[in-house]
Amino acid sequence: MSIALVFPGQGSQAVGMGRSLFDAFQESRAVFEEVDDALGERLSSLIFEGPEDRLTLTQNAQPALMAVSLAAMRALESQGFRASAASYVAGHSLGEYSALAAAGTISVSDAARLLRLRGRAMQEAVPAGEGAMAAILGLDAEAVAALCERAAAEGGVCEPANDNGGGQIVISGSAAAVARAVASAPEAGAKRAIPLPVSAPFHCSLMQPAAERMAEALREARLSAPVVPLVSNVTASPTSDPDEIRERLVRQVTGRVRWRESMEWLAENGVTRLVEIGSGKVLSGLARRIDKRLEAVSVGTDEAVRGFAAG
Repeated sequence: MSIALVFPGQGSQAVGMGRSLFDAFQESRAVFEEVDDALGERLSSLIFEGPEDRLTLTQNAQPALMAVSLAAMRALESQGFRASAASYVAGHSLGEYSALAAAGTISVSDAARLLRLRGRAMQEAVPAGEGAMAAILGLDAEAVAALCERAAAEGGVCEPANDNGGGQIVISGSAAAVARAVASAPEAGAKRAIPLPVSAPFHCSLMQPAAERMAEALREARLSAPVVPLVSNVTASPTSDPDEIRERLVRQVTGRVRWRESMEWLAENGVTRLVEIGSGKVLSGLARRIDKRLEAVSVGTDEAVRGFAAG
């Protein structure tokens, strides 16, 4: 059985996530303490106690989700499971930083600082109210791309942002253009078109200022080759080259999250089991809707860690 480790992205956060890991494993406590030290604040208190509206802020949610994923990873390591036992790692959007930290490419401290910057840069790239995102259900990627093209033809930006699989594609761009796409989606054959309660239009060309800030920060970051290849969002293909990883992380800010294609690539290259490490079960839920060859398990609590380690 070939395994891939996958790490969740924004939307999987919940107040109290990771608390059982903190309580049960010294190795997990050390991760939360390292993140707190790196950021110069008690992010762990916000993770465990809320309030939810502060945890949900992009600049907090991104390092918080990484902290919980790495706390789970360190707990697994304490039970004898290593990232090197997998064939690949992958992460949904910010989850790529978690995947790279788990695979030894980047330190937890550097990942926390980069994700804090990434969250702020993405939030500040577009003035509040000027951008929007929406989920389009029941159309394939080609039909959604055509829908976006028609909406943008009248002005503004409208682009596919996340191809999550299972007939769910998220679009992103200027508020007016996204609204036009939502309004015309039923006529194009969509089952539903749902505006999303997000604070900025992520993963589209409006994020270029954030990409430039991340390019500067990543130039200074120390990256090592991962112990197993990363299947990156922006290309849906593997790499172990630190310079290529750096470049793909920059492209990811404005580029589409090709999650469906990434999971299909894994299935076509011998992976049969996904282990979702961190908060929630979003990626596990998507797995079999993307490819029925993929079995998935979620590991984000002390009980799940012990169960997985016991086989």
